[in-house]
Amino acid sequence: MSTYKELLQQREALESKIAEARQREISQAVSQARALVAEFGLTAQDVFPTGKTRAATSGSKVAAKYRDPATGKTWTGRGKAPKWIDGQDRTKFLIG
Repeated sequence: MSTYKELLQQREALESKIAEARQREISQAVSQARALVAEFGLTAQDVFPTGKTRAATSGSKVAAKYRDPATGKTWTGRGKAPKWIDGQDRTKFLIG
């Protein structure tokens, strides 16, 4: 049976081998990624999009679906229903 000190030395040696293997595999992965980027002429934006296109669409307005004939107020049908339509048949408030 191994002693505590021997096991600690084995752990240190194993952790060192793990770190070396990780660095070697990272280096290979980076080389492969660079080769693919060069082969297909990719840009950083192609590989790592900033997400601006998604943010631009998230704030877009939604067309109104319902209109209160008395006041002319509208509601898209999303979120909590306004008091003027709440609890009523919504078909009579449909726009167009």
